Amino acid sequence: MSVFWENVIVVTAARYSVVVLCTLVFLAVFELVTSYKNWEEIKNGNFAVAMATGGKVFGIATIFRYSIEHNDTILQSIGWGALGFVLLLLGYFIFEFLTPTIRVDEEIGKGNKAVGFISMMISVGLSFVIGASIGG
Repeated sequence: MSVFWENVIVVTAARYSVVVLCTLVFLAVFELVTSYKNWEEIKNGNFAVAMATGGKVFGIATIFRYSIEHNDTILQSIGWGALGFVLLLLGYFIFEFLTPTIRVDEEIGKGNKAVGFISMMISVGLSFVIGASIGG
């Protein structure tokens, strides 16, 4: 049975499945902390929300990319991925805090593409910094 779990295809499928599941959970958490409904806004064509959400998806994937590269077990990858997501989410709150003249969450919800783009780039940029910090 141990040969089965050492097969590269099995390991890849397992890691892929875990990352997809974690991404869905993390996006649900992100939905809870925003004042707008991500998928409803995207369905209605709110490009700012699509960019901000896309940045989060890319950020989560990037963090897991590093987590998988630097950890041997799926459980370790999940742990580092979850920590990375918390840091990514913290970055979103810091962005909101550091821009007191712009209500980031509100502006994205209203469709402000410039704020959505900056939010996306912050998520992308932070994901590389977080990912590079992940240990094994």
